[in-house]
Amino acid sequence: MAHSTTLALHLLVVVVLALTFAASASVSAPVNKSCVTGSAGASVSIGYGGARASAGAGVSLGADAYRTTCPRAEEVVRAAVERAVAADPRMAASLLRLHFHDCFVNGCDGSVLLDDKPFFVGEKTAVPNANSLRGFEVIDAIKAELERECPETVSCADLLAIAARDSVVVSGGPSWEVEVGRKDSLTASLQGANINLPAPTSGVATLVQKFRSVGLSAKDMVALSGAHTIGKARCTSFSARLAGVGGDSEGGAGAFKDLTFLQSLQQLCTGSAGSALAHLDLATPATFDNQYYINLLSGDGLLPSDQALVSPSSGAGAVPGVEADVASLVAIYAFDASVFFQDFAESMLRMGRLAPGAGTGTSGEVRRNCRVVNSSG
Repeated sequence: MAHSTTLALHLLVVVVLALTFAASASVSAPVNKSCVTGSAGASVSIGYGGARASAGAGVSLGADAYRTTCPRAEEVVRAAVERAVAADPRMAASLLRLHFHDCFVNGCDGSVLLDDKPFFVGEKTAVPNANSLRGFEVIDAIKAELERECPETVSCADLLAIAARDSVVVSGGPSWEVEVGRKDSLTASLQGANINLPAPTSGVATLVQKFRSVGLSAKDMVALSGAHTIGKARCTSFSARLAGVGGDSEGGAGAFKDLTFLQSLQQLCTGSAGSALAHLDLATPATFDNQYYINLLSGDGLLPSDQALVSPSSGAGAVPGVEADVASLVAIYAFDASVFFQDFAESMLRMGRLAPGAGTGTSGEVRRNCRVVNSSG
């Protein structure tokens, strides 16, 4: 009973904080003309610190890079994404995830798409990617169509960014103008993929550190985590939650509070050797909305790294100040989908500006085939 009372008081405080934050957010400074559109059609302006953004040495991003060189590029991508998601609703989350996993390793450069070859190791066999990432064939088909439309013009990195946006839109989420002009890498980093990508067992401190290490904030982390409102996860990725224990050494996610939900997951995973798939959001699994955050407040986030956003840590890994801010932001998004949509779009744009780091040795190319560099194809 004491635990229930404490939880209720905690959630009440979080709700009050959410309403306070939401009210203060409604009064904003002047913004530029960049526009984000919610699924309901309402438009809200977001300031991004300039109309264009750097994507590495000598490369500038903007919304009009293909306006004259490949005017139908976005139309081609959008139609293909719509077909792919209609055939397989899970594909929306898969395409969105490809863009995340690309940008977190040496910036958004299409390196995640490169196949292993003799004397070349890509990122597909990294622990976070192997037997997990999917949608490569969809990207191949879109790229082939773009090559017929305008050869060697639209980069694979830009294709991933556009497809990620369209996957959100077709699932009912917000739209935004994708900044384009990226080049494709000639290299990949298996080590970078193993180190940079957050694990599903991560606690808040680790998640914040992983995002900050690539130039994104704790706020970006909470907003981009909302992508888990669509898609599925293997039982192996949330086994700690089924066992009723925390995630990593920081974690205190614990077990599901909804026993019926817990029992259904245990039944699903029993005997599957961890390969069975569960919806990340059981309530609205194919709809991009704010239900993910509502689930967290109810204690029913699927992954330990999800539930950790509202679960206080203990021990050396605890970061109380940051955790309070993270939990407050979760509550804001749970109570106002429009704020989540706005912040998600802004964070997607920020992530899309992550540039290849120093030492990559090249300004890149526009691959003809996303799986291989042009010199190999």
